[in-house]
Amino acid sequence: MTALAIDAGSRYTRIARVGPHGDPEPVELPGSVPGEGLPVPETAAGDRGAALRAAYDAYRRHHDAPGRLLVVVPHEDRAVHARRAADALAAPPGTGRAPEVRTLATPHAVLALLRHAGAVGPGRYAVCDLGAAAADVTACVVTHGAVAVAGTSRHAPADGYGTAYDTALLTRSGLPADAAGHHALAAVRAEPGAGRRIGLVLDRAARDPGRFAATAVHHVAGRPVTAGAVRSALPLLTDGLDRALDEALGPGPAAPLALVGGVARFGPLRGHLEAAGRPLTALPDGTDPAHAAVLGAALVAAGRIDPADRYPYAVWIGAHRTVAGRPADIELLVSAAGTLEPGGPAVFAEADGQRVGVRTGPAGAAVGRPVRVRVGDPEGGGSTPVRTLMLPGGGPDDRFHIGVRYAVDGTAVLELHPLGSGQPGSYPLGTLPTDLGTDSKEVGS
Repeated sequence: MTALAIDAGSRYTRIARVGPHGDPEPVELPGSVPGEGLPVPETAAGDRGAALRAAYDAYRRHHDAPGRLLVVVPHEDRAVHARRAADALAAPPGTGRAPEVRTLATPHAVLALLRHAGAVGPGRYAVCDLGAAAADVTACVVTHGAVAVAGTSRHAPADGYGTAYDTALLTRSGLPADAAGHHALAAVRAEPGAGRRIGLVLDRAARDPGRFAATAVHHVAGRPVTAGAVRSALPLLTDGLDRALDEALGPGPAAPLALVGGVARFGPLRGHLEAAGRPLTALPDGTDPAHAAVLGAALVAAGRIDPADRYPYAVWIGAHRTVAGRPADIELLVSAAGTLEPGGPAVFAEADGQRVGVRTGPAGAAVGRPVRVRVGDPEGGGSTPVRTLMLPGGGPDDRFHIGVRYAVDGTAVLELHPLGSGQPGSYPLGTLPTDLGTDSKEVGS
């Protein structure tokens, strides 16, 4: 069964699969721009669903339908993007079976690629998705069984992120900033040795601006793009990214950055981050940053690595038990670390493979006891309280199954399902902590 991954950007849609030797590889189709992917049609500009459909239809014109299709989506509003992807890729009437469509957020796709290569271990990282439209920074906590999102930030100027930089570069070089100008600039950047040349020239211009500012780093349509123009436009990339990093990561030790997306190819941007003391995580050898997310998603689609997009910590609730005729305070494990899946089913407390039946308070009481909920890291030993709930009381014979449901936005609810008749109840827990190194206070009561 063929497994396919698709990542639709604002300019190009990239498709990947796992090749015969077990490595993820881009799928090249007629009309693809070498090294980039399928251009997003003008009719699909700004419409991710339409871009996905156009790319999938282009694939189907030359290949059989995949058995499994994994779509890379932004982490923010993941549920909305997932629904739109499923709608866009549903088979029209009379066209045959639709593929099984699932989604994976960009940071999880990138970290799947890095985890598969052994390039990251447990710890805190930031995935920086730097594209034509925006710079998205996602702070992630990686454990042995899960990857959790601890913070996000987005820098999305009205005129784009990478697009605004390219527009400024063309304008300052006396070139038209139209579609043809942008394509011509992209083409010269893709030439062999272009990246090395721009790095050398900018390094010299930084040491001696008066001498090297007028040195050409590219020639576009016969006109020079100078080191001075590049240096003057560079803050359009660096300033917004710096603010997004500060917002997503906050104070504390610097988290290693994984730079992906088309703009991440730009060497001077990496140099700026290194000079600022921000450590960088290397992608696997030969990986184009623009393809990192779709390559990681291809590995997940083919079952070569688990997506690990689950809550990394265990959820416990305070409980009471009678031991040798005397009441004793205990804690009941509701969900083990790495079992809660965003948007997935509720996970219930179990013992010996069977759901545990609990009372919510003293027999016959109208109001139950306060129940304290906490999360804990079974590996590192860290723990933090989440919320104290006042659950309803019940009759002397009333028993409930107790569980937790985790939403795609990081919030959770405690669920009570009666063993007999009656309606289930849900009790909000708020946003669950995702980094026990920094989330150290109770978030509700």
